[in-house]
Amino acid sequence: MSSKEKLFEKDLYDIWQNHRFDDKLQTIDGEKISILDSGVHNTDTSGPDFQNARIRIGNLTFVGDIEIDSDYVDWKSHGHHLNNRYNKVVLHATLTNKHNQPYVYTKDGRKVPSIKLAQFLDFDTVKNISMKIKRYNTEHEHTLRCIDENSSIDHKIKEKFVLQLGTDRYKKKCRKFYDRLKELKYLRELQLKEPVVNYEISEEIRNKNYTPSDFKEKELWLQLLYENIFEALGYSKNKSIMLKLAQSANIEFLKTINNSEHNLIKYESALFGISGLLPDADKIPENHSSEYTKYIFNHWKSIKENYDGETYNETDWNFFRLRPQNFPTVRIAGGVRILDGLINKNLVSIMVKKIKEIRNLNVLINSLRSVFIVQSDGFWQDHYIFDNKASSKIKYFVGVSRADEILVNVIFPFFTVYFEVFGNEGLAKKVFKLYSIYVQKNDNRIVREVTDTLELQRISKKTIYSQGMIELFRSYCSRGRCLECEIGKPIFS
Repeated sequence: MSSKEKLFEKDLYDIWQNHRFDDKLQTIDGEKISILDSGVHNTDTSGPDFQNARIRIGNLTFVGDIEIDSDYVDWKSHGHHLNNRYNKVVLHATLTNKHNQPYVYTKDGRKVPSIKLAQFLDFDTVKNISMKIKRYNTEHEHTLRCIDENSSIDHKIKEKFVLQLGTDRYKKKCRKFYDRLKELKYLRELQLKEPVVNYEISEEIRNKNYTPSDFKEKELWLQLLYENIFEALGYSKNKSIMLKLAQSANIEFLKTINNSEHNLIKYESALFGISGLLPDADKIPENHSSEYTKYIFNHWKSIKENYDGETYNETDWNFFRLRPQNFPTVRIAGGVRILDGLINKNLVSIMVKKIKEIRNLNVLINSLRSVFIVQSDGFWQDHYIFDNKASSKIKYFVGVSRADEILVNVIFPFFTVYFEVFGNEGLAKKVFKLYSIYVQKNDNRIVREVTDTLELQRISKKTIYSQGMIELFRSYCSRGRCLECEIGKPIFS
């Protein structure tokens, strides 16, 4: 029973309560079902939808509860099999049951008949309800199993657990950064390139004790930061290929093409050429190709003679259902500006200086965020793709919300690892403090769903809590680990 009835649930409840069936009910095994008493509609408490119902299945009369779901799989996905409140269910009724599963099981192990209502309803009714279900599921794909039960859990318990998970998630990111740093050191020692050469990092390397002197080489840190910034610029749909691009067109290679006067053009030529997004200007009619495209294509022709790494294809990139300002072309253009700062303008040293010297944490946050807000310029100011002018100008290559994501997911864990490696625990703690007080401008669907389900609106804008919500959903809710969750354990045990 949901605390907020969905539209399709109201339809299904009405059908059950008023016996609106075209044919006589029967189990999937073929036994006849008679509804002697539909039961009392449960509108006040969590648990089955109808209580104290009386039904006859075959020659036996059952008194108990009725649970009505949209689909057979909801019994488990909603956690009914873990919940003592569903131990008195005598019939599980669903609109659909793809594999005609005849039974579900209660927490105490009792077998309960499950029936598919669609076969007893007219076509238009089934179609109408199915459309409502599809619309609801699209809007609520991250629904938690405890949606109808968690209001009984004290808010302090919820907040404490989500806070703990937000801290755990941050530590995971820091471990990932440190592991990658060791990996980069290992690759450099063996003079291996990636991702062309396949290799495995042995446990010996993973567990090796490094000293700060092993990581004094500036290029290691630049590469680590570059990779993760590009991955963050790729969003969910292009993050993997953006990471591969940064690993292929690595810092070591980019330094070989440095030219104090034309660094941006050189980097754009290399990255667009290696990415496979740069059109072959020699094969495009003269009047269909811009001067910019011809210019960087000619640069790329000279650059690629000295490049022996992997190149990619336009088909490796995802443009589908992306807003134009999030196209990988625009993101690469923004990334190039940040990359130029890393290689040529001592951006890491500038940020270290800010962290050391700015005492007011909110001022420091704004100062760091401003580093990654990249205003548009040049060709990409009015283009989303090559040789196709945009109808309106692009204001930012990287805006505030993406700069937030870069700080939270890249800069904070990067500098926590950086300061810990070089023994500056005070500054490492200061960076974690920034994370713990950070307030992001935007959220995502998972955070909104968890916030609404657990009624945590008071804290949802604070990054450490929103990150905790993501960790809760991905590590517990989506994996069915309700009995290991501090919120789910008292509900389902």
